[in-house]
Amino acid sequence: VIDDQQQIMQAYQQQRSNVQVQAQGIVKAILPDDNEGSRHQKMILKLENGLTVLIAHNIDLAPRIERLQKGDTVGFNGEYEYSEKGGVIHWTHHDPQQRHEGGWLKHQGKTYQ
Repeated sequence: VIDDQQQIMQAYQQQRSNVQVQAQGIVKAILPDDNEGSRHQKMILKLENGLTVLIAHNIDLAPRIERLQKGDTVGFNGEYEYSEKGGVIHWTHHDPQQRHEGGWLKHQGKTYQ
C-alpha cells in the first residue's frame, strides 16, 4: 500500500499544491454536500501523522460513499491543494477527458472512482 503521509505533511509545511498523493485517514467529520457547480461529497480525514485534510469528492463524476460514518477509515488517491487548515484532496475520481491522473476513494473494500 502506498502511503504518502510524509509527502502530504511536507506539501502542507511548504504550502505546495498540485501534488498527487495516496494515503488513508479516519473520518473526523462529515460535512454537507457542496451543491454549487459540480456536486461534491465532503469529509474531513485525520491522518496518522495528525494532519487533517478535507476530501472534496466529485459526485457528478463518481459515486458517493453511502453509509459513511465518523470513525470509518477512508483510503484516497487524489491531488493535494494547500490550505491553512491542512489542505484539500480533490480529483478523487476518473477524468472523463483523461488529461489528469485518475484518483479514487476506498471505503469498506469498495472503490469509488
